[in-house]
Amino acid sequence: MNEPDPQPAERDAASSTKHASASAFSTVAPVQPKTAAALVAAFTLVAMIALAIAWEWWLAPLRPGGSLLVLKALPLLSALPGVWRRRLYTMQWASMLILLYFAEGVVRGWSDHGLGARLGWLQAALALIFFACTLAYVGPFKRAAKLAAKRASGEPPPPA
Repeated sequence: MNEPDPQPAERDAASSTKHASASAFSTVAPVQPKTAAALVAAFTLVAMIALAIAWEWWLAPLRPGGSLLVLKALPLLSALPGVWRRRLYTMQWASMLILLYFAEGVVRGWSDHGLGARLGWLQAALALIFFACTLAYVGPFKRAAKLAAKRASGEPPPPA
């Protein structure tokens, strides 16, 4: 149920530990997010969603009239809100998910003929662009977190 507010002494102790941990992280230079990489990743993801839908419904479906492979756009759609908002966790798992689309693009690029092959290579290229952009965006945050963890544990920072 509802817990009572902590006593003033408890509140002061809790705030001092928060400030102590915050001071450990405040010594780390703030991360400059690479907004261009995040924007390119978001637009590449939108392009992959559009490609997946158009490919499997109209352009070169496996069966005439479309196929259920159009549903492969759903995982990409689930990642879109988080990628658009530049959420690190979403960028991380989406970068791993996109490797499945890269693999499918390469397989269909090699095995299909005509338009299907070109669409497969386009999907593989878009997946590589998305992957590179998400790594470029997430990388500085991961390095800053590692450095902050080392400083908090008392280890000396690596030489510059």
